[in-house]
Amino acid sequence: MPQDAKPVMAYDFSRPTTLAREHTRVLEMAFETFARQWGTQLTAKVRVLSQVTREEVQVLSYDEYAGSLPDSTCMVLFDVAGISAKAVIQFPIPAALTWVGHMLGGTGAQSAPERKFTHIEQALLDKIMDDAVEDLHYSLGHLMTAPLSPASIQYNSQFAQAAASRDAMIVAGLEMVVGDSAAPATIAIPAAAILPRLDPLGAQSSTAPAAELVRMQLAQVPVKVCLQLEPITVLPAMVLNLAVGDVLNLGHPRHRPLNVTVDGQTLAQAAVGASGSRLAGSIVHIEEK
Repeated sequence: MPQDAKPVMAYDFSRPTTLAREHTRVLEMAFETFARQWGTQLTAKVRVLSQVTREEVQVLSYDEYAGSLPDSTCMVLFDVAGISAKAVIQFPIPAALTWVGHMLGGTGAQSAPERKFTHIEQALLDKIMDDAVEDLHYSLGHLMTAPLSPASIQYNSQFAQAAASRDAMIVAGLEMVVGDSAAPATIAIPAAAILPRLDPLGAQSSTAPAAELVRMQLAQVPVKVCLQLEPITVLPAMVLNLAVGDVLNLGHPRHRPLNVTVDGQTLAQAAVGASGSRLAGSIVHIEEK
């Protein structure tokens, strides 16, 4: 194959892509933030330098997702409020036992066997999962407002019934490095919990006229408002010779309110007043333009 040839990717017509490119990018950035946050939390919990890296984000049916996992693995299931399908955080059992070993003062030099967790190990793992869920909510923000509550831990991907076989899941691949050991992990969230919130404007707002959308956006832009006296014109020689104690005669009458200006444009006049311990301007006239 020529070096400049573009890579060819197989397309499965039975599972068309359901994410727009901009939506995929939003999810990739969210899960990348989660990966950084969780890596920091792991370092604090296991007291060993840890790093989590985000890999591919895609939409899969639950059957496809479960089929991509090894038969023996750790799947922590979470109930999603208002949705029958469950969210999943999956990682290898030996990796989890290594984390627990570090938390208990071990070195992690010996590889851990694949077995179910003891009550103590599961309690320590629950603390790690609590941090993961907190970081997930923080990273997804408004995309994931439904609370997640722990449901169960499954050790066989083929027997874990987290969702119906055809339920769409947003799946993010992760690479976890804790100390000297690396392990793959995944996060699967029911698409029904996220897809309706991916459009930042919402379906109703996106149909508004363009001029109205521009006015709505401009109304939220902060501007500086100033109270000013009428300006005067002086010679450069006066400016260069200014000294402490000099008096400048202003052309602004004492009875006239100050000008309310935005970017040099006078919009109104305001009388000087006070609001608590601060000076304030009370609008007395609006310039009609």
